[in-house]
Amino acid sequence: MSDATEYTPPKVWLWDKESGGKFASINRPIAGATHDKELPVGKHPLQLYSMATPNGVKVTVMLEELLALGHSGAEYDAWLISISDGDQFGSGFVAANPNSKIPALMDYSGETPVRIFESGAILQYLAEKFGAFLPASGAARAECLSWLFWQMGSAPFLGGGFGHFYAYAPAKFEYPINRFAMEVKRQLDVLDRQLAEHRFLAGDEYTIADMAVWPWYGSLAKGLIYDDAGEFLSVQEYKHVLRWTDEIAARPAVQRGRKVNRAFGELSSQLHERHDASDFDTKTQDKLNPGAADKS
Repeated sequence: MSDATEYTPPKVWLWDKESGGKFASINRPIAGATHDKELPVGKHPLQLYSMATPNGVKVTVMLEELLALGHSGAEYDAWLISISDGDQFGSGFVAANPNSKIPALMDYSGETPVRIFESGAILQYLAEKFGAFLPASGAARAECLSWLFWQMGSAPFLGGGFGHFYAYAPAKFEYPINRFAMEVKRQLDVLDRQLAEHRFLAGDEYTIADMAVWPWYGSLAKGLIYDDAGEFLSVQEYKHVLRWTDEIAARPAVQRGRKVNRAFGELSSQLHERHDASDFDTKTQDKLNPGAADKS
């Protein structure tokens, strides 16, 4: 697995479109739109443009949890942004998120539309808007936000680092895989120690911190991402993370949120677009394409 060829960086880096990897066709070193495409707008004040990657799942789980609490103003339209097809580089999406990353949320409930991008910012915005899943003040609020930002800072090591070199790079190399595997295991240990003393990350209450961390580290703990990397990372060692993962996975709102904007996996788990609560019963892909269900 070692790479015998040492790389000498040039004095000036140049973009090589043939660098390879799973996402080579959409990666580029410049920002901005590549094509004109307006975003659709549905009937609800909240319009979500996303895909069911871990960052996207954070927000759909939050919205479904708010609805489960009875916050009718959290009703939303969720539109699928296919990142493998480059939808995130359409002019409308770039206007919603100049960084061209999912998710992006538009709030049309006030006189002036509000755009929110970055998944952590969206979680905090919704928590403050509806007064839920984020303590109002003091040490509890600080603890919750600390874990939220811990996840935002840690995800590049898990996704952009470990996930890329372990699952998506055009070839596997020992040094980067070892480097990022070590860091991911350290992060799992951080979580396990916290969850050994607390039911949820910020204490006894379920918060946006859990919603942010669970789609990444919960999925990893269950071996659901990066070519079953859970076995490679010996996730069974982190018993408190596994306990926490299973408890959150059992929540009905979480189960619904995981389906929204999903375009991969079992057909029964795919709800490409969500515009009404009844869509979970009638518009998952196994319902829309019953003939294809046996092939999934």
